[in-house]
Amino acid sequence: MTSKKERHFMAIRFRELKKTFFKKKVLITGHTGFKGSWMLLLLSFLGAKVIGVSNQEVGSKSHFGLIKKNIRFKNYFVDIRNYIKLKKIIIKEKPDFIFHLAAQSLVKKSYIHPEETWTTNLNGTLNLLNILRVYKGNCNVVFITSDKVYKNLETKKPYDEKSELGGIDPYSCSKSSADLAIQSYLKSYFIKKNNVKIGVARAGNVVGGGDWSKDRLIPDCVAAWSRSLKVNIRQINSTRPWQHVIDISFGYLVLGFFLNYNKFNHEIFNFGPNYKENRSVKEVISLMKKNWKKAKWVKKKSKKQKESVLLNLNSNKAFLKLKWKPFLKFENVIKLTTQWYKRYYEDNQSAYDLSIQQIKEYINFIK
Repeated sequence: MTSKKERHFMAIRFRELKKTFFKKKVLITGHTGFKGSWMLLLLSFLGAKVIGVSNQEVGSKSHFGLIKKNIRFKNYFVDIRNYIKLKKIIIKEKPDFIFHLAAQSLVKKSYIHPEETWTTNLNGTLNLLNILRVYKGNCNVVFITSDKVYKNLETKKPYDEKSELGGIDPYSCSKSSADLAIQSYLKSYFIKKNNVKIGVARAGNVVGGGDWSKDRLIPDCVAAWSRSLKVNIRQINSTRPWQHVIDISFGYLVLGFFLNYNKFNHEIFNFGPNYKENRSVKEVISLMKKNWKKAKWVKKKSKKQKESVLLNLNSNKAFLKLKWKPFLKFENVIKLTTQWYKRYYEDNQSAYDLSIQQIKEYINFIK
């Protein structure tokens, strides 16, 4: 359980975040994606002037598609691989903050479309770095990469920010390459460029309502169970650092907050739960079943593609330096996520109302 002292501290931090981002221009790349759309919603809730940049409109049955009519924000459908257009947007908008989330983030899709994965994840990041390298305005920038950037040795030892980077599948390798590119630019170009402050966030598995991406555990379960079907589970014993999208979104904002007040610059942080609290896929779906009684699954191990079984993340640095850690325990993470989908499918509640309700519950609880 989170202590009363910790909740009190988090309540103070929330007030600080609201003051920091209120009426500030915040640009989100990848705002139509799952995490990006929750960041869009949360920043709007905090009173920020949000600018979204994504490569294309997404379907109506996506978190972004379901909430966009309820939010005021500026929208650009521009591919981050287009340097000229991206540069024009940044120069025109002059954002106070940038959160770079745009990516091709699906491992299975990266095998099918490796070129798209590489160019989006690496070239898109390089474009933003090159724009910022010559940018004259003041800006705080958070690059979101992934816990998959680490060379996974399938051991129980958790990876910290100094662990070796690597990757087997195109997604992981492209993200670790983008991460290395960021570090190279920090040391080569940004070392004396004080107007642009940069932080890097490496996050673990993020879950929550509104994710319908294919080949992800919870979206696959929801897609099958909402039609009374069984879901195929590839790696039932795989462990991951599961965390809720609201928790991790607050983590990104906290890093942006520290950059804004010159507390840190050029720092890398892991964002995830205590590695001792990592849980298996089996534990996730078993807990989901408590809130979704008709849930059924079958084990169907994939033989075609390499998937990590163990992945432990050490996030002590974020706790010690940013005073951030996930507020929600594993049971609450899965309960909140399952309830979101249940209420959406069975009670016909709107995605916007469900999401705002969960944000308010999260904030009220820490107060």
